[in-house]
Formats: sequence, structure tokens, C-alpha cells
Amino acid sequence: MRPAGTGPVRLRLGADDLWVEATYDDGVCGLEVITPAGTSRHQSRRSGRAGELERLALTLTGTEAVVLGDDGTGWTAHGRVDLGAEGTGAAGQRSRDESWLAALEVAHTGVVHGLRAGGFGQLGLRDLRLVTHADGTPYAAGPGAPGTHLWLTATSAGPGFFGTAHTSVWRLELDGHRLTHTADLFFRRPDRPGVFGDHATHLVRDDDDWLVATSTWGDFERTDPDATVAVTLARSRADLLHGRHVLDTAPLPLPTDGFSSVGVWDPHLVRADLGDGPQWLVGYVSARRFFDFHPVLAGGPTLDDLALRAAAPERRATEGTTLVHWAGGWRVLASDGRDGPRRHREQYPVLDLDLRGTGVLDAPYSTNIPWPTLAALPDGRWLMITFNGRGVGGRVVGYGSHGDLIVLEADPAT
Repeated sequence: MRPAGTGPVRLRLGADDLWVEATYDDGVCGLEVITPAGTSRHQSRRSGRAGELERLALTLTGTEAVVLGDDGTGWTAHGRVDLGAEGTGAAGQRSRDESWLAALEVAHTGVVHGLRAGGFGQLGLRDLRLVTHADGTPYAAGPGAPGTHLWLTATSAGPGFFGTAHTSVWRLELDGHRLTHTADLFFRRPDRPGVFGDHATHLVRDDDDWLVATSTWGDFERTDPDATVAVTLARSRADLLHGRHVLDTAPLPLPTDGFSSVGVWDPHLVRADLGDGPQWLVGYVSARRFFDFHPVLAGGPTLDDLALRAAAPERRATEGTTLVHWAGGWRVLASDGRDGPRRHREQYPVLDLDLRGTGVLDAPYSTNIPWPTLAALPDGRWLMITFNGRGVGGRVVGYGSHGDLIVLEADPAT
């Protein structure tokens, strides 16, 4: 919307007994949460003053409401409130309730030139994964396929970190690398009510089914003494490449025997023939504590019967575990973050199926822990698709918006 004149403007979002309002008055932004218990008012001392705005926005992602303003130079967040925080915990539960979400209404007061409502997109992308067939080859569908485009899943960053993001689906044209947003995926869990924006996802085509393996980051809170992250699996025959979907999930048990683990994430699934018939390989990450984590590989005849194949606990900040068929065999790629041991820092290790290092990718390390998403093209070229970590949205958003997509290309001769 575009505020007009000098009078106050309010944006209102909600239903039933829970409403959130973004306020803009005399150059200052704030938030109000209205429940049967009363109205709580929130204003950032450091970031609430916004000056003269051209546009005002109110977003609700997970349990967090954010007011943003655009003064003509781009969107900046000027206030944030967590509906799941102490004192408003019931409101946080309500904001995940499907019936409440289905009944959402929007309204405004004050003079405006336009009002638009709908799903909130993303401030940036991270955790890029190819959409693949079960054998690990890139999935292609649509006009001109194959060889004209790739499909990707990504973590669409919200105005905050874990709980404000969600999984999105994208089409990347190989000619010109044009990126188009085509779908959003949200998840129900078997152990608690509500809808969650879980992310760090791999979307796999297995015959006529879609398998969706994802990480339960949607309600992660590091300060929770029982904080954990797990991997879930959804199955669907819907067109998950287009539209907005809420998927039922079941736990995908990933083995952690032999080492300490408080959580697992970043699943990558491949059904590979290693000489004794097809079996599932699953790469993932395990944390001995938050945040001290390393790559793991499991395998088995079915996804319900996985056993540990290998782990690399000597690595301390390594994630993005990805299986790639390369030079006639399977390799495991990962990303060594900047907080790891010096010998395992800011690089993309190439590992064998025992997770022993065989080399590193010769590619720039663009941000905190960019994933090594490689695609072999029909003409022999390789693409690497990653992100640069450019912050968006200002101080209130903080770490996690993750900026722009980067596409790197290797010559077939290399």
C-alpha cells in the first residue's frame, strides 16, 4: 500500500480473536497485537522511526509479525513481535492454526492509494537443491524440456531467521539463467498441530510420486532446552511444482548410532545401484550440539530401513550434504563453514561414500555456508547454483535474509 498525506495509517491482519496491526504515524512505525486478553503495543526504540514512507507492509510469517516500510530505496523492517513469546504464546499457536489462517482478513484505516494482500514471498534464498529423479538426475518437465531448464527448491528467507522462512520451488532457465517462482510448500507434522514453514528440503520424483524430505526448522528455538531438528518425509501425487501446498508428513528416521546427536537436517535422497542392486542413499547433517555439526551418510533397501554407512565427526561446521554421480561413481559434496577447524574451513569438500576426503571443488565460497548444488547438463557443462548472503531488510531482520542467487559455470574441458 502507499500511504498518502500526513495522517496516520494502520494495516490490520487477522480473524476471530487474534488481530495484528501495523501502525504508521508521524514517521514512526509500530505493531499492536489484539487478543481477548487485551492489546499489546510494540515499538522499536532503535528502528521504529521510519521517516517519510512511500509504502507500508505488514507480514506474518510463522509466529512473527513484522512492519516494513519503503522510503523509495527499498524495504526496511521497523518492528517485529513474536506471537509465540511469553505472554502471547496462545496467539503463536493460533497463527499456525489452519482454520484461522483460512479465515484471514485484511483491512486498513487512513488514506491510501492502494492495498494488496496475499502470500509473502521472500527476502532472499538459501539452501538451494535441485529437484531430481530418484536416480539423482535433474528433473525436467514443461515446455522445451529436457535441456532447457532446471527445477530447484530453496529456503525462502523471511524477515527473521528459522521460523520466518519456508520452502519454495523455482524454475531456472538455462538460457540466460532467468529464475521464476512457481510454488510454495508448507507442512503438517505428526507430533503437533498446525502448519509449519519447514525448509532445507529435497524434492524427488519417484515414478508417479513426489517425495519431499525436509528439515523441521519451522519452529526451532535455540534457547529451548529441548531444542532439536528432525527430518520428515511427505508423499504426494499433486503438482508440487506449481501453486501452494500443505503436505502431511511422517518422520524419516535417520541413524545416529555411534555418535552424539541433538538433531539432524539437510536431507538428500538418491536411489543408487552400487553393484548389488538399487538401494537408497541419504546424506544429511547431524549436530552434537547447536551449532557443532557434521555430514552423515545412511543407506538401505527402503527409506524405512536405513542403516549408518559413514559419518565425519571431525568436521565441526559442515552441512549441505549432497550426493552427486561424478566420473562414473558416487561422491558426497558438502560445505565447510567459516567456524570449522582451519583445515576444514570455507571450502566445498568432495568425499567418497565412506566420507573420506578426495579433494575440494574449485569454486568461490560466497557466504557463511553455501551449499554445493551441482547440475550436469546434457552438453557436458556443469552448473553450480548457490547464494551470496547479502543482507536485506535492515537491523530488525538481522542474519538470515541471504540475498541473491549465484550461478557458476564450468567448461566441459575442466
